[in-house]
Amino acid sequence: MGKKSTKENKNVYQLSREALELTRDAASEVLEFISPERIEKIESGKTIPHPDEVLAMEEGYKNPELCNYYCTHECPIGMQYVPEAKLKDFSQVTIDIIAAVNSLVEEKDRLIGIAVDGRVNDFERKDFDAILKKLDNAERSIQGMKIWIKHAAASGKLDEAK
Repeated sequence: MGKKSTKENKNVYQLSREALELTRDAASEVLEFISPERIEKIESGKTIPHPDEVLAMEEGYKNPELCNYYCTHECPIGMQYVPEAKLKDFSQVTIDIIAAVNSLVEEKDRLIGIAVDGRVNDFERKDFDAILKKLDNAERSIQGMKIWIKHAAASGKLDEAK
């Protein structure tokens, strides 16, 4: 049995592993192709994991937030284009999506008015930027629902489709 870490400021990868009470050796067996030494380097912040390692940790640690975390905090492309999303309960993520969709429905006519000439002029820019923020919020809500679905499937809270 491995010793328990007393390190403060543990990163998300270490917290995910420890949530399952896995030692690095046991985690290496679950993750199959990631050595305990590599896990230590990732958890200590000495190296950033590769995308395939994050995918393996997401599945092996049953933590669907890991890929979103990686994309929004460690991947230069994701940091620019992927919205950060957190695991929320089903009712909250559902309400978030409905609110986001409703706010976009309210902006539909304005967006059509802006798009009609194929450009965004100075007069339209403020409204267009507000609509973009609402689109970002909708995207974040959708990512939150995807995380909830993966979490529910991994924890048995999602019935199999028949």
